[in-house]
Amino acid sequence: MPLSTYHLRASVAVSDIQKAVAFYEGVLGLRALRSGPSATIADGSRVYGSGGGPALNVYQSVTAGKTSATLATWYVEDLDQVVDELTSSGVEFVRYEQFEHDDKGITARAGGGRIAWFQDPDGNTFALEADV
Repeated sequence: MPLSTYHLRASVAVSDIQKAVAFYEGVLGLRALRSGPSATIADGSRVYGSGGGPALNVYQSVTAGKTSATLATWYVEDLDQVVDELTSSGVEFVRYEQFEHDDKGITARAGGGRIAWFQDPDGNTFALEADV
């Protein structure tokens, strides 16, 4: 059965769902479409909408923050504006030694465009990218 016909949603483990709700909803401005169970926690997950549909499942788990890889990327039109808005909400952008970053934490992306990374309270890494 080919998976290309089904919707895909990123899933991110967090250590404390209430702390995560404060970040994802309060800081990032995501809208929860529904809440539900996470293994043994009755209200331990949220599905957030982005780009017009369900996009991100956040769930409480002991595996939270175990990877340094980028887990999901938002593709935005005005990267500077989005970075400015998130910075004013308290988001700190990650700077990696191997890249040159501007004052906002934005770096040139290979092949053109620009990218900036940030983390949630558990250290899960996300990116913002723009083609210009």
